[in-house]
Amino acid sequence: QVQLVESGGGSVQSGGSLRLSCAASGYIGSSYSMAWFRQAPGKEREGVAAINSYGSTKYADSVKGRFTISQDNAKNMLYLQMNSLRPEDTAMYYCAAAAPSSWWILLLSDHYNYWGQGTQVTVSS
Repeated sequence: QVQLVESGGGSVQSGGSLRLSCAASGYIGSSYSMAWFRQAPGKEREGVAAINSYGSTKYADSVKGRFTISQDNAKNMLYLQMNSLRPEDTAMYYCAAAAPSSWWILLLSDHYNYWGQGTQVTVSS
């Protein structure tokens, strides 16, 4: 069983930065994919960024050039560096991991089997 625990959320002003972290425990395999999703009140969950064990990444158009997904395999950590934050980035952010051997990267929630409990990001104007 994979467990994911997010941290690093908070409140910032527009233009500010935050770095989210996700600590993973359990077996996700040597070939895997992980991602960050977010969900704002009254809106559907959307994929923000994804990365796989080969280092390939994928971003939602709305965050390209502002957010960077990265990983530290030695520490079983996933990160999301968020710069130039906007009020529309306000949401609960979730870390997700796909089943072992699911290395292709998608920004679709159905691809991911394991989810963290989320960390809140609030951006004020």
